[in-house]
Amino acid sequence: MKRRWKVLLGVAAALAVLLALNTTVLNQQTKGAEVTVEGAEIVRLAGGEIQVLDQPARSGRPGGTIVLLHCYLCSLQWWDELAPLLAEEHRVIRIDLLGHGGSEKPSSGYSVPDQAALVAGALSELEVEGAVVVGQSMGAAMAVALAEQSSQLVDRVVDISLAATNESSSLPFLARLSYVPVIGQALYRITPDFAIRSGFAEAFAPGYEVSPEFEDVIVDGYRAMTYTAFKQAHDELDAYRDEAPLDTRIASAAVPLMVVLGEEDQIVDAAIAEEEWSDVPGVRIETLPGIGHTPQIEAPEETAALIEEFAAAAGAIEEEVRSDERRGRGKRR
Repeated sequence: MKRRWKVLLGVAAALAVLLALNTTVLNQQTKGAEVTVEGAEIVRLAGGEIQVLDQPARSGRPGGTIVLLHCYLCSLQWWDELAPLLAEEHRVIRIDLLGHGGSEKPSSGYSVPDQAALVAGALSELEVEGAVVVGQSMGAAMAVALAEQSSQLVDRVVDISLAATNESSSLPFLARLSYVPVIGQALYRITPDFAIRSGFAEAFAPGYEVSPEFEDVIVDGYRAMTYTAFKQAHDELDAYRDEAPLDTRIASAAVPLMVVLGEEDQIVDAAIAEEEWSDVPGVRIETLPGIGHTPQIEAPEETAALIEEFAAAAGAIEEEVRSDERRGRGKRR
């Protein structure tokens, strides 16, 4: 009997040591930036190196620049269905946020303001001003922060599927376990591909069938991250909205806002999100029936049409301002 207890205690001690080592290794892991999508480039900035895909308007008649910022655990490939629709008339810039896709995975720098500063640096390198910035889920927080920090870069913000506060969002129990110290690192290490695919089912409306090709994108994106990026990006988004809700932030920035929600969103309560955003002056809210958390994938044509219309309004305002400036110069002469 005593021998059995000694064996059990020995096994438990060995497991504890392995868990501790695994936690240490994953917490210290970093990855450099690399090009993972054809046509993309790595932009090297003081705060990190990020992957950017810059596509000019195919028509030759650019209707302004649209910047696309992806969701948590995602990458610029999550815009593959939407970006070509927008690129007919617009320059479209897709960015992998720090810790995601082909961008660098450092040991720190994942706060929303820091991420927005990186986006601002990349857009400045690309000589962008006055863009329509579209963010899906976590990317929408980066868009709001960008509008707060660098209003000259942002004419309009489109929020897809992100609520103004943390109150209307929820994650399954197993997903929440992934952020618990030691347990989280262990789960992250051993999660099989089928579990990753299953876990992302809630990112779509109930019953939505994800193509096998996109399932590969989901798994590859998850595997490309480090545990530090996985946890810190999640925690920093919560902290940013706890500090001040996004509706207050965008109202202070005085940048026009459109919110696109999915009625069948399994992550964000669309009704609560709509109520939270409704106090922003001039906000336009569109709720799509039968659509979940990823309208850009589930309904790309409808989502593109909404963005195009919103962007066209920004373009009309820009032209009006330029006309006023020309008339003003004429009068001074």
